Amino acid sequence: MAAVSVSQFLTLYLWFPLAFVLIFLLLIARFYQRFAMERTFFEWFAVPILLFGAAVMRYASIGHLAGDLAGDAMLGLAGLSLLVLSLFLYYRMTQNR
Repeated sequence: MAAVSVSQFLTLYLWFPLAFVLIFLLLIARFYQRFAMERTFFEWFAVPILLFGAAVMRYASIGHLAGDLAGDAMLGLAGLSLLVLSLFLYYRMTQNR
């Protein structure tokens, strides 16, 4: 059994609060879609959750947090998709108010 380094442990451990916040955002979008009868595409919030999770697993498997092209690309795509989805939800919820 291989020992887990501190950076690997923290990388994996810190993903759970991030996933919780993203799931909470997904639930807000689902709630708004259900009661305001406006399409929010809440299902697409699974994309940044999965991409952040894949990036975290990649970083934990290689043992460091920088310099990995695949991990950096997944983090970039996750951040970009989260930005687009969050802005869309924000504008959808605040338009005509």
